Amino acid sequence: MTNQFSEIPESFWGLFRSRNRQIYIDALLRVNEEYQYSNYYLSREICVQTLSDYFARQKVTLEREEWEEPEEDFELPEPLSTRILNWLLRAGWLRKVEDYAAMTVYIVIPDYAAAFVDAFAHLAGEDEEESQVYIQNVYGILYAFKNDPRSNISLLKAALVNTRRLNKTLQDMLHNMDKFFGSLLEQKGYGDLLKEHLEGYVEEIVRKKYHILKTSDNFYLYKADIKKWLGEMRQDYPWLLQVCERNKRLRGLDIRPEEVEKQLDLIERGFDDIEHRIMNMDREHTRYIRATVTRLNYLLNKEDNMKGLVIRLLNHLSATEGKEERDRETERISALINLSQTAVLSEKSLYKRRRPKQDFAEGLTPEEETTELSGEEILRLNRIRNRYSRKQIETFILEKMKDGRLEVREDTITSPEDFEKLILAYDTSVRKDSPYRVREQEAEIIDNGKYRYPGLVFERKEQRAGLPGEEGDSK
Repeated sequence: MTNQFSEIPESFWGLFRSRNRQIYIDALLRVNEEYQYSNYYLSREICVQTLSDYFARQKVTLEREEWEEPEEDFELPEPLSTRILNWLLRAGWLRKVEDYAAMTVYIVIPDYAAAFVDAFAHLAGEDEEESQVYIQNVYGILYAFKNDPRSNISLLKAALVNTRRLNKTLQDMLHNMDKFFGSLLEQKGYGDLLKEHLEGYVEEIVRKKYHILKTSDNFYLYKADIKKWLGEMRQDYPWLLQVCERNKRLRGLDIRPEEVEKQLDLIERGFDDIEHRIMNMDREHTRYIRATVTRLNYLLNKEDNMKGLVIRLLNHLSATEGKEERDRETERISALINLSQTAVLSEKSLYKRRRPKQDFAEGLTPEEETTELSGEEILRLNRIRNRYSRKQIETFILEKMKDGRLEVREDTITSPEDFEKLILAYDTSVRKDSPYRVREQEAEIIDNGKYRYPGLVFERKEQRAGLPGEEGDSK
């Protein structure tokens, strides 16, 4: 990737130190808008006319740039739009391209300046559509990558980029929630707080962002299908080889199946992060609504509510400067209000006579004792244990052992029967006559896409006489 910092002229950064900073930024946004409308060919005349039309609708005073512009140049009788355009050209935010064949001078936006203009548009809220990265993008890309024989690894990278952008959008929304909590305390009137809530939080967060992510673009509507596709692609090794061969044939890229699996793992991890952040947003949204209702009730009833009056009293004391002045104010208030009366502290009496213990005991109903089911009862209810003989269960473990040891891995369990035998094998390992035992250690949970089970380690006991089990029921 080319480092474009070397292309930026020193005068470019003068925009951020300029007294006319906002005027120049507004001019750049208008030029960029017309730039896109004119199919990225903007003549100097059209550029001047665009700025003239925009600044004619508002009163603008351009101050002289003392650190760069000579005073005699500033006093030249030029229109405001021409002066702004010349400054942007001189500072390097815009660039002139002369077309000698058409005898025209075009105004273009350099690559490095376009990155800053996009950031200005984002801060001004003009590109809200781009911030709403929909989950359908990832859904459609993964569907095409899985089913289209012409797809290549670039589609998978695009799905990963969209997943990360959606993660970042959610995280930005979550980090900016604190400003809405702060605005609750800044509003002193009931109407002002209600307006701030409806026009600020509801309009900016609920309708434009939170609502879209939770309803019309419901994450959970696509999550199950996407996770299923990721698992299927990861386990289909012949298909992964086809993808690698296709990339080498069409794009000349030498890609291994492990690299494709790594991309799939990153997308799946991103989806787990999205789900976690949505849960955090739900919690913050609930907290904000609860705090808003509490604040509205306080502003509505603070003159009549006992708690509101006490809060006003405490705020008054905290606003008093100086310890001596605060002590005098406290003495003056205590002479007017008797804070020791229970009627001031609470509407209910602080003391209630207790009922006799026997009455209290008679009013209680005895709790029903609940007993946990034993392992034997659970297996009997599921009717799994009677499906296999003890010899079948022990043979399942012993045949998979190497040098008297079996470490359960992702490829150990491939069918429902294997999963049931693994459960029953662990149960029979505690018997004295079992030919194997389970090593006592904390086993990590294995998820092979179809089943979740602990990574147990079976070790063979000393060889006993006879077969490793008896025919018949495993009881």
